[in-house]
This record gives sequence, C-alpha cells and structure tokens, in this order.
Amino acid sequence: MKIALFTETFLPKVDGIVTRLTKTVQHLVAAGDEVLIVCPDGAPDTYMGAQVLGVPAMPLPLYPELKLALPRPMVSDALEAFNPDLVHVVNPAVLGLGGIWIAKTKGYPLVASYHTHLPKYLEHYGLGMLEPVLWELLKAAHNQAELNLCTSTAMVAELSEKGIQHTALWQRGVDTELFRPELRNDAMRQRMLGGRSDTGQLLLYIGRLSAEKQIERIRPVLDALPEARLALVGDGPYRQQLETLFAGSAATFVGYLAGEELASAYASADAFLFPSSTETLGLVLLEAMAAGCPVVGANRGGIPDIVTDGVNGCLYEPDGVDGGAGSLTAAALRLLGDPSQREQLRRNARQEAERWGWAGATEQLRSYYRQVLSSNKQPALVG
Repeated sequence: MKIALFTETFLPKVDGIVTRLTKTVQHLVAAGDEVLIVCPDGAPDTYMGAQVLGVPAMPLPLYPELKLALPRPMVSDALEAFNPDLVHVVNPAVLGLGGIWIAKTKGYPLVASYHTHLPKYLEHYGLGMLEPVLWELLKAAHNQAELNLCTSTAMVAELSEKGIQHTALWQRGVDTELFRPELRNDAMRQRMLGGRSDTGQLLLYIGRLSAEKQIERIRPVLDALPEARLALVGDGPYRQQLETLFAGSAATFVGYLAGEELASAYASADAFLFPSSTETLGLVLLEAMAAGCPVVGANRGGIPDIVTDGVNGCLYEPDGVDGGAGSLTAAALRLLGDPSQREQLRRNARQEAERWGWAGATEQLRSYYRQVLSSNKQPALVG
C-alpha cells in the first residue's frame, strides 16, 4: 500500500503521538508499504525508509512546542506525485484540514485518528467556554473520513456520543525490548534524587510539563509523605510555573531523557505518578509498566484500558473539592506502603505490557486500511 500520513506533530518533538507514529511508520515500511509523512518542518527528509515532507510552520502562541503548518500548493503537488492509495490524517487541526481537503478533492480514501483530547485541554488554558465550538469543528473534520480511529475504548464511546461517525479502536503498543526492568541502576536513581537521601520512595513523572497534565496535583503528595522524593522528566511550557510550585519540596527537574536513559529512569523509580485526567491513552503509563515500575493513573479517559486497579497498578479519582489530591496521595501510599504488593504489581505490570507490541498494533492498522480500500462502507468495529 501507498499511505500518505498528515500529522500536526512529528520529530524532533517528543510525545506519545510521535512515538506511535515513528513505531507505526517503522512497521509499515517493514511490511512493504510506501509511506509519505507530511508534517511541520524540522524533521529529517526521510525516516525509516519513509519520505518526509516538512511544511513551513510557526509556533502556537499558547504552546510554543506545537507548530502550525499551513497547507500550501507544494503539499498538493507532492501528494499528486506520490499518488497514495489512502490518506491518513492524524489529529486534524490545520495541516490536517489541508490533507482532508486534498483527499476529498482528489478522491483518495480517507482515514483519521484522534489522539489528543483538545476539548478537555481548553479549560486548562482559560478557554473552557470554547469546548462546544471545538467539538463542532472536530465533528465536521472527522466526519469527512471513512474511518475514525481512537486509542482507547473511552474515546471511541465519547467521540461516538459527540456525533463523530465510523469510530473504531486502534490498539495500544509499547516497545518491551527498550522498556524493561533490567535497566534499573543506581546511577540513574541518584541523578533523579538530585543529591537527596534515598528513602526507597522515589516517585516519578515523565511527560510534557504543560498545564493540561495537572502535575501540580503531585505537590500535596510530597507534603503528605515527607520521605517521598519526586523526579520530573521532560520539559514544556509550564516548567517555570512548576519550578515555583515545587520550590522547597523534594522534587528534581531532570529535563528530557531519551532512549535507554529514559527507559532506565522508568526502571529505577519506586512508583510512577501520572495525574492527568485528559488522556486519550496515556502511553507513558504503558512504558512505565513495561519497565516494571508500579503506576498510579487517573480513573478517566483511556487510562482504565491500561491500568486495572490493584492488579497491575492503582487508579485515583481526579474529581473532588481537593482536585483529587487526597485520592492521589492514598494511591501513592498503597504503592509505597507494602513492598510485597509493590513487587507483585511490578510483575503484573510487565506481563500486561508484554501483550501490546507495536507490530500487532500496526498490523491491526493495516487491516483497517485494507477494509477502507476494499469498501466505502463502515469497517466492522474490531477490538
């Protein structure tokens, strides 16, 4: 197959969407497919055998890490030269709308996928009143596609309820060869402790440092657990505010890590806390589980698809007058308080992660592509 992928975010950015896309492209090319990636400029000209077309872009004012790439004639010309069998638009916003327009104009079959819960992000940037408008725009864009893929059962249900048609589940994946318990080491642990004493209660957050991740909810956990330490791995537009918020606490801002260093960070912590309640999937939780790090996540969005409370991790309730701080603290205590239970959760978490390889997720995607190519009817929902 010849597949044109339109995405609003790609390398060199680091996030769950880029991880999914890079792994997907790798396995598509390995399966013999030809891939063209249309994305904001800054990425290499090729990636894992796929062509990359970088489109000039400008940073988003509220979120400089994200770039807005406006469609232009070069995109249409490149697509015509590539002549894809199918166009797949990832998180259509600006560049993706151009992909939708080109696909509809030239008659290419169209698949879209939903990865970022933008309507829920708005309230964290003081724009909550725009949520109904954004849903209408998303509905108008996604309903141009013959298939809309979501990364969790909760998102399949929510998009369907909002009037987005032809939804199906694109299963999760994780690199269990990179993220593994054996990478636990004292040097990385000391780095994350930032010179503080090792009390055996090293908490970890990995991900973007941005408002919608609700990282501030971890501060009351540190206040309630004086022996706890926290490592924050990643960077983003909210870092300065978080450094102020966590001043005087046992928190270390580690910055970006990648590759085996990132995998070692997961494996070297005692518990992974991910307070965000706006996740369509929460890929970092699955990476932590693959590394054998017990996890706490919100009982919202796509996270309950991954975490079974008390079996392979803990769930907390993010709502309430305290913003979920009490529930998050209680969940952290459950993980830190009983070494034997924590060890069992470690083993169960790794076993769960081993069920979800990127090869299987990509083969499921290819089967969806084949269904769309063979018929204009709605593909059967596959779990």
